Order: sequence, then structure tokens, then C-alpha cells
Amino acid sequence: MKLLNTVDIVIILLYLLTIVIIGLVLKKRAQRSKDDYLLGGKSIPWYLLGLSNASGMFDISGTIWLVTLMFVYGIKSAWIPWLWPVFNQVFLMVYLSKWLRRSNATTGAEWIGTRFGFAKGAKLSHVIVVIFALIMCLGYLAYGFIGLGKFIEIFIPWEMVSNYVPFDVTPEYVPHFYGTIFTFFAVFYSLLGGMSGIVWADVVQFGIMTVAALVIGYLGFQAVGSNTLNVPDGWMSPFFGWELNLDWTHIIPEVNNKIKEDGFGLFTIFFMMMVFKGLLVSVAGPAPNYDMQKILSTKSAAEASKMSGFVSVILMPIRYLMIAGFAALALIYYEKLDLLNSAGEIDFELILPTAIQQFVPVGLLGLLLAGLIAAFMSTFAGTLNAAQAYLVNDIYLKYKKPDANPKEIRNMNYITGVIVVIVSIILGLFAKDVNSVLQWIVSVLYGSYVGANILKWHWWRFNGEGFFWGMVAGLVSAAVIPELFPDVLGLYLFPWLLLASLIGSVIGTYSAPPTDEAVLKKFYKNVKPWGFWKPIHDKLLIEDPNFKKNESFGMDMFNVLIGITAQTTLVILPMYIIFRQQTPIYISLIVLVICLVLLKKFWWNKLEEKID
Repeated sequence: MKLLNTVDIVIILLYLLTIVIIGLVLKKRAQRSKDDYLLGGKSIPWYLLGLSNASGMFDISGTIWLVTLMFVYGIKSAWIPWLWPVFNQVFLMVYLSKWLRRSNATTGAEWIGTRFGFAKGAKLSHVIVVIFALIMCLGYLAYGFIGLGKFIEIFIPWEMVSNYVPFDVTPEYVPHFYGTIFTFFAVFYSLLGGMSGIVWADVVQFGIMTVAALVIGYLGFQAVGSNTLNVPDGWMSPFFGWELNLDWTHIIPEVNNKIKEDGFGLFTIFFMMMVFKGLLVSVAGPAPNYDMQKILSTKSAAEASKMSGFVSVILMPIRYLMIAGFAALALIYYEKLDLLNSAGEIDFELILPTAIQQFVPVGLLGLLLAGLIAAFMSTFAGTLNAAQAYLVNDIYLKYKKPDANPKEIRNMNYITGVIVVIVSIILGLFAKDVNSVLQWIVSVLYGSYVGANILKWHWWRFNGEGFFWGMVAGLVSAAVIPELFPDVLGLYLFPWLLLASLIGSVIGTYSAPPTDEAVLKKFYKNVKPWGFWKPIHDKLLIEDPNFKKNESFGMDMFNVLIGITAQTTLVILPMYIIFRQQTPIYISLIVLVICLVLLKKFWWNKLEEKID
């Protein structure tokens, strides 16, 4: 077993020291106002916010999951992150970030006032958004918590520290113990530095990860060139038939069990459900988490769009060089990997940490560990900031003490941050593994969110009561339906969760009068969504005959299609490079260039154009 070298330990400690300094340096700026703490004063350049957002998505739990997917499913694994869906960033890039930023809100819950006003229904909607946001934030915190703990366990076996700890920890809870320890560092700089501290810590983290990704990609590339790669037929192709048809029987038989457990065998049905769910989730707009907070932190609507687009450009190539590099090393040197967890069972989620342990040289090991620990902290800190924003801005300042002074707001930020961390740690203790938490978030929790949040953009008659009851119906369904069908993959429960949310939305909408006309006209004139807004459009036209509605639906959908193609190419291209697939590399590059030219002409060049 390779233990950490002194050089590696020093590198990790230097990183931890750096983020502590960032928190201390930016503490004073964060304390100037609520907006400075939660949104960085809306003064941070879009490319830094985009890099920070990408850094937050370069999380350790997600990287563990993606390396496992690449190992098992090969190039076809490029499709599986559509579960999130990963292409929601394209919808944000093309039009949704722009729509959201025009509100000038601090949080998603505060945005509710711009859409539904401040009557009874709007207040109910405000409350349910805060509840949903907190549930989602706590779920993401628990998800990252488990991933980090499983990762650290490989490099610091419990036997090494058990003699120094005054209590015993059972094997299944060892990852939770390590997750708790490193959580405290993330809490420090995020609580002190606010959004600015998070962004600058993310810049440092992404720099570290870029260096590590390039080196790991190079090691994997070299290994593929000097060794025989033994994978099933179809592993190198992104295309698939009705069934997955990846047979590992004569290579690594245990992988067949993994595919069966994942439920991805009938891949066409799985893919169709992913696309169906992914499109609806994307149209619904960003969930109330750190991604939304970064959008609201930008200087303008145009910069919000640029920031969301930059995320895919900076994240996908770097991240997938690392993922493909580790997958290549793990496949070629599989016999050297110890994938037994603390309970003595094979756990393919251990591929990433064991590959690091086996193949990464001294010095780079410390850098890579620092980067992956930082990846956890980045996700954790961004999510924690979002949770604080909802608790402080949407509960404390709205209902408890609207006239709180800066010192009281600062203290409340600290208190709520500590409470959220404690609760997330407790929830993490009940999480089985990375994949179980991930499936619950992306398939079940997101399913409860979609119906009401599509209608809020595109249907004028939809009101606060409809939003409230749609969200309630979705959340109740998310709690009940998975319990009724425990053996069904969460993705396949999505249509039922969506149906429940839509029924609740429609019944709730017609149980109350429409939203105040003045609120609707102001929202429609400011945001200019396309959809079913004809009654409001006609009334605005009477007031201003020169008013023009948004007729860019067709162009937006065209840009979305091109954007998804470009984003998928940025995922697949690094895979082909690492595995030395020359012809697919050239094809991917041609597709990417065509997509970029089209996006430059039909999206980027039109960002600064004002829609009258």
C-alpha cells in the first residue's frame, strides 16, 4: 500500500493554508453588505464566475462516479451524465440565464416576487421554494460528504488513525468520519469570505486540477500506447442498440453485475427517458443551488449567458482528460487494483482512489489529492453559500428581522452555516453510497421540481397558488412513490412525479384568481419569455404599440441543439485522444469547429442586442 510521502503531505497542507488565507483576506469585503457576502457585490467578471462554477461541478463524488462509468461503459458513458442533465448548462447559456438575471434578485425564492407578486399565493410559493432549496442543498452536501470520505479512506486507512482517536468507528462509517474532518476546512473559508472567497478558492482549485488532469491524461495516453487494452466489443463506440450489449464475462465478470445493478441494460429505453426528463428539467430552469447563485452574481444578463456557456468550455475537456486517463490506467492494470471496501465487498466506486494510489507519482500525488479535496470543498462551499442565502435572505430578513444591521446579518450567516453543516453531516450518515444519493437527487428530487417550474416561465395564468401546490404535490410524490416502488430505478419514476406536480399545479392555479395584472405585465416586459402570454402581450400592446414580443423560440432551440452537440463533442474528444482513436478524433474536431462557428454567429454575436 502506497502511503503519502512527506512532499505530498506538504503540498496538501499548503493548499489548506492557502484557502484559510483566502477566507481571512476576503472576510472584510464579504462583511460590507448582504450582496457582497452572498453575490460578491455583483462585481465579479463572468469568466471568473464561470471558472468557479466549473470548479464546483468538478466535484470529487461526481469524478468518482464518472471514472466508474467510463471504466464500465466506455465511450457510451458520455451519455449517462445526461441524467443530471449535464446539458442544462446549454439551455442556461442560450436564454435562461439571461431571463433569470434580469430579475436582479438575490435568490431563487426572492425571484418569486417578480413573477407572482406579494399576495398570499406568492408567499406560499416563496416558502415552498425555500424548503425545496434547503432539501436540495442538504442532499448535495451529503453527496459530496460521502464521496470525499470514500476517497480519503484509501490513502489514510482506519488502522493508521484508530490508535489516535478516543472512540471506535465501524467499517461502514469510516468514510463519514473522514468526510466530517475535511468539511470543517470548507466551512471556514466559505463562512468568512462569502461568494468572493468561494470564487477565488475555486480559481486556485481549478488551476491545480488542470495540471493534475493533463498529467493523468498523459499517463493514460502512454499506457494505452504501450499495452494491450482488453475491453468488450462496442466499448469504443458512442453508439448503441436496443440493449447495451457490453459483455464483460470473459474479461472482468463482476462488471456484468454492476451493469445489472445500475439498470442500464435496456439502454435505448434508458436513453429516451434521460432525454425526456433532461429536456423538461432544462426548460424548467436552474434549481435553487450554487449554479443559480453564480448566475445572479453576474454583472448583467449578457454576462450571465456568457458565464453559463464558459462552464462547458472550461470544464468538459479538462475533466474528461482526467476521467479517461484514470479509466485507461484502471483497465490496463486492473489486477493491481484493490477494490474491496471496508466491508470486504467489491466496490467499483473505488476505481478512482485506488488508481491514484497505484499510478500517480510522488509530488503529483499530493497535488492531485489537494485538487480533489479542493473539488469537494468547492462544491460544498458553493452549496453552503446557497443554503445560507435562502435561510438568511428569505427567512431571517423577510420574516424575522427585515431591518437587521450588517453585524446581525453577518452573525446570522455564520449561525445558519454551522447549522446547515451539522444537519448535512447527520444526513450523510444515512447515505449508502455516492450513486444512491446521486440517483435520489437527479431522478426523484428533480422530478418533483419540474412541472411547476416550467409553467412559471411559459404560462401567464399560472399563479402563486399553482406554484405552491405543484411543488407540494411533487415533493410529497418524491417522498411516497419511491417507497411504493423500491426496486424501480429513480429515472423511471420521473413521469409519475411530473404528472403529480402538473396536476397539483393546474388545480392550484384555478383555485385562485390570476396574478395581479401589473405584476404580470412588468415581469413579461422585463424578462420577455416566449410561451403562452398572449393576453398579457395584447394588453401591453395597447399601452405601447411598439412593444415587440420575444420571437426567438426557433433560434433559441437551434442554438440549444448546436450547443448540446458541441458540449457532447467536448466530452467525447478527450476520451478518443486518450484511447488513441485517430479517425474519431478528426471527426469530432470537424463537428466541434462547425458548432463553434454557428454559435458565434447565431448566439454570441446577438448577446448584446437589446430586445425592444
